[in-house]
Amino acid sequence: MSFEVRDFEQQVLERSRHVPVLVDFWAPWCGPCRSLGPGLEALAAEANGRWELVKVNTDEHPDLASAFGISSIPAVKLFVNGEVVDEFVGALPKSEVRRWLEHALPSPAAKQLDTAQALLDQGRPAEAARVLDPIVAAEPANHRARVLLAQALLPTAPERVAALLTPVGEDSEYAERAAALRVLARLADLAARPEQLPAGPERDRYLAGVEAVRRGDWGAALPAFIEVLERDRHYHEEGAKAACRAIFQLLGPRHPVTERHLRTYSSALHS
Repeated sequence: MSFEVRDFEQQVLERSRHVPVLVDFWAPWCGPCRSLGPGLEALAAEANGRWELVKVNTDEHPDLASAFGISSIPAVKLFVNGEVVDEFVGALPKSEVRRWLEHALPSPAAKQLDTAQALLDQGRPAEAARVLDPIVAAEPANHRARVLLAQALLPTAPERVAALLTPVGEDSEYAERAAALRVLARLADLAARPEQLPAGPERDRYLAGVEAVRRGDWGAALPAFIEVLERDRHYHEEGAKAACRAIFQLLGPRHPVTERHLRTYSSALHS
């Protein structure tokens, strides 16, 4: 597939009124350009139409290079509604370009994602899932939508979480939250199979934490797991420690629940 520009007005300025267009200003003699190009093309192929790539050879189109102030290549500019909304210069690794795109690309579902986050914060995961399912179907490369849907599915379908988060790799902005949700989904799945937990005095308290994870009740889950950690940190292959870390990772350091329990967790961990 050729990404080379034929009609900048139509391919970029007009097209960007319907879908974001990423323009790669490059030249054949430019080593960093040849390094960056294949990564951009691979990301464009993965984008599933969320954005499109157009490449401008500055040797063949010096007028376009001059019009957009190109003084160093490779230069990458993102066009939305006929205007440059973000840009970078130089040969970034593919992983960094992916992160940049996650920030730079506008999502048509941005307000809906904010609504879904609010529903999750209010303890209404089923409603959040109804908002998120069609977004993930329409924007499979939208990692934020995938992470939010994974969280919404913990109470009802934790077995779906791993597959849902497969595209969210280590180079994603949402990698840490995805990793936390994978841990929590495995725990939530245990709520339906408590017989798989080892016997012992910590079992009931650990199960209480597991059931709280499935409800998304982090304020109840953390004290239960911290108590298990205080009694026997090795129970269920140090599952209480992994659970606490995953919850803190999901909520972030400034969440009220994190602030309320982090010190107690640290004390239990180092006692």
